[in-house]
Amino acid sequence: MSKDSKNIDEIVIYIEDQIARHKALFDRHLEAVLAEEGLAPRRLREAMGYSLMAGGKRLRPTLCMTAAEVFGASAEMVLPMAVSFEMIHTASLIHDDLPCMDNDAMRRGQPTNHVVFGEAMALLAGDALLAWAFSRSLKELSALGHPADVVLKALKEFAEAVGPSGICGGQVLDMGMEEYANKEELVWKTALMKTATLIRASLTTGGILGGASPEAVQCLYNYGTHLGMAFQITDDILDVTGNLEELGKTPGKDAEQGKVTFVSVYGVDGAARLASEESQKAKEAILSLGERARFLKNLPDYIVRRTR
Repeated sequence: MSKDSKNIDEIVIYIEDQIARHKALFDRHLEAVLAEEGLAPRRLREAMGYSLMAGGKRLRPTLCMTAAEVFGASAEMVLPMAVSFEMIHTASLIHDDLPCMDNDAMRRGQPTNHVVFGEAMALLAGDALLAWAFSRSLKELSALGHPADVVLKALKEFAEAVGPSGICGGQVLDMGMEEYANKEELVWKTALMKTATLIRASLTTGGILGGASPEAVQCLYNYGTHLGMAFQITDDILDVTGNLEELGKTPGKDAEQGKVTFVSVYGVDGAARLASEESQKAKEAILSLGERARFLKNLPDYIVRRTR
């Protein structure tokens, strides 16, 4: 085994150990949240829980918790915010899969929400998760002792990532609802709005709640932008090269629907080069954070080498 291969293997083991640690903490907390009495009508609770507990990488919650830990806070102090990111991400997936959007039948290795619960319930489950994400954060972060101005600053970052300049606007571009003569400009803007904004906000909110300085939050902002772009470029590549078993969702949907992707614009090799470049830019963005950001420093390489 070459030295480079050994280093990569060590990075993968380290990253996956850290993800597993955060995921275990997060999933236990999420199960308790879903079990709260009087939460919602039974069928709505089932629909929300079905998609929330379907697995997934839990990348956004992990980034939120890790960012807080970089600045000396505990993961537990930002768990409500981490849960909110997963709620929003899950809501966006439920809605993306609807027949009026991407019309997908598989997600995270199981039938999509509307296939199991019907379109009306899937729509309501996504809406409920979106609203619940905000109400829980406001309530629980304050209960943990975070000052009101800090909570509001974090939720401002969160709201901007969800709204018209974030995932909602990105979905409009992704579905081809707005004409762009320049396909390169379109694919970059779509990825930034639909994917990178939420990944970026998970980092900046974690930093804000963890006590990071404005300069450090800016480092996380820049890092999150490039990490999110690398993630989406890799996602586009996997849609062409992956399979249902690895991805947990139907491959080839982008090409089938005629979507503009990094692969359709740059080809697989060109997209891979761009993913590598964005990965490098992400790592450079947090050099000033030093060894305390070891997980974040190594994550971009892991992201672009993933197979699902």
